[in-house]
Amino acid sequence: MSALTTSKAQHFDWKTIVISVLAFWLSGSLLLDLVLMPTMYATGMMSESSFAVAGYSIFGVFNRIELLCAALVLTSILVLRNTRSIAPPSSQWAVPLAIGLLGIVLIFTYELAPEMSALGLTLNLFEPATPAPSVMNQMHMEYWVLELMKLVATSILLRFCYHQKSVAQS
Repeated sequence: MSALTTSKAQHFDWKTIVISVLAFWLSGSLLLDLVLMPTMYATGMMSESSFAVAGYSIFGVFNRIELLCAALVLTSILVLRNTRSIAPPSSQWAVPLAIGLLGIVLIFTYELAPEMSALGLTLNLFEPATPAPSVMNQMHMEYWVLELMKLVATSILLRFCYHQKSVAQS
């Protein structure tokens, strides 16, 4: 079974795949966090009653893309570790980081995003928009803490994989 996995895994350049996915994921997250969210806040969109639906649509799509990225990163790291393409001492923390990234994305996708959109949703069209409940502020704080952890872990893995690829080429 190990020989089958090893021979099939060598058809792909897994280091390039993981570097490309991590770079795409990191740039998409930074674009969302540093451009899209401040723009929505500055234009006053977050205070509108329809923001919950629009926000859930935007974050729903992005969270699903993040799930794919996290799964590809974890798969790539596991394949690289299994084929001994990365050094064993440093690969010990790469797998937990990749699993942690997948966990963070699962929390975003299936806990925070649906809960935050449900809290912001107005069900009565004739009632004026009410301010966000205090629980929403706590959820925003949880989101930003998890987002910061995700950005740091993604950056560490990207740097590690890029270093491993440059060492292997020289």
